[in-house]
Amino acid sequence: MALKMHPLNFVHPGPWLRRTYVDHLGLTVTEVSANLGVSRQNMSLFLNGHASLSAVMAMRFEKAFGISADTLMRMQAAYDIAQARLREGELGLERVKKVA
Repeated sequence: MALKMHPLNFVHPGPWLRRTYVDHLGLTVTEVSANLGVSRQNMSLFLNGHASLSAVMAMRFEKAFGISADTLMRMQAAYDIAQARLREGELGLERVKKVA
């Protein structure tokens, strides 16, 4: 039996990376964005949880900080699914039934 976790228990990878790596190393968003070769605005949006992680950005973090891009992408996918589950009632869908 699978353990069901509440959707709010899933963490966006941006704020997690900010706390775990960026803040811990005393870096600014400007410094991180320059080192990773992305705009400051895009980095700020991501690190504040307002933009999703792309595969390319995951690779940039892997190269810069040594955290697996695969792990980061799994975090993003889990977060996205959890957020969708919070709004699944809005879909108004039911299981498909075979028509006899």
